[in-house]
Amino acid sequence: MKYLYGPVPSRRLGVSLGIDLIPYKACSFNCVYCECGATTKLTDQREEFVPHKEVIKELDEYLKEKPKLDYITFSGSGEPSLYQGLKEIVDFVKDSHPEYKLALLTNSSLLNNKSLRKEISKIDLVVPSIDSVIKKNYEKINRPHKNIKLDNIIKGLIKLREEFSGKLWLEIFIIQNLNDSKEEINKFKEIIEKIKPDRIQLNTLDRPGTESWVKKETEEKLKEILDFFGEKAEIIGPFIPKDTQNFLSNSVKTRIKEIIKRRPCTINDISQILNLHVNQVNKYLRELSNENKIESKTESRGVFYYISEGE
Repeated sequence: MKYLYGPVPSRRLGVSLGIDLIPYKACSFNCVYCECGATTKLTDQREEFVPHKEVIKELDEYLKEKPKLDYITFSGSGEPSLYQGLKEIVDFVKDSHPEYKLALLTNSSLLNNKSLRKEISKIDLVVPSIDSVIKKNYEKINRPHKNIKLDNIIKGLIKLREEFSGKLWLEIFIIQNLNDSKEEINKFKEIIEKIKPDRIQLNTLDRPGTESWVKKETEEKLKEILDFFGEKAEIIGPFIPKDTQNFLSNSVKTRIKEIIKRRPCTINDISQILNLHVNQVNKYLRELSNENKIESKTESRGVFYYISEGE
């Protein structure tokens, strides 16, 4: 498949078929915590990066087999809302395969665009993120395109909630000693009350990000923030697949170990060698890391993966 990947086990969405419409690594942000690596094309311009008719053809062929999916998700290695042909793909799924639910994972950078909000109005679940409501922290964490302002992101999120009838789960990525101060959390709560999301999802570092100084938040602090935000808040936990064997193939994990045993590799290296999407490789690396089979180290070209001692 050229534009689809998975299905993959998602910590939030269950069994998710991914649609990746953005070339690696085009984004409106260059987030310090991104597991896919640094942004190479920082842009706020929407484009039809790939022909939407080709995407629809591939999607139709796949869905005709009636796979069991919890969601079809617009995500991938860049910001999906940058794709100009979203409406055509959304309309196709809703008209031709209405039994499937659609989700959009977005960094919220373009939600102040009225036409974009209209394009995504039929989507079942939108998961927008906002990592800071203090300008200096927002710029340090997200390193946005110069045209993307925090005030407009907040306005866009409020407008989305006013217009959108689907589910809205707001994600906040917490970085230790950066956006976890009392001042920040209090301001977050003020903004959240205006956005009115159905859920508030707290996330933190699961694997090494773009910058090595980014620290995973402590469980104690996450629970403190959780309690302060109230009953709508939850901490994103690990996904437990219904059938692990179907998704975390031992043969693929073995191949990854054999590759990095010969030489350390980045996620991009592994993706190219195995012809797997970076999001799929991420899932396997996470599983191997949880099993203490591999280790990682941030170097000048990115995050490299090594075999753990004793393997």
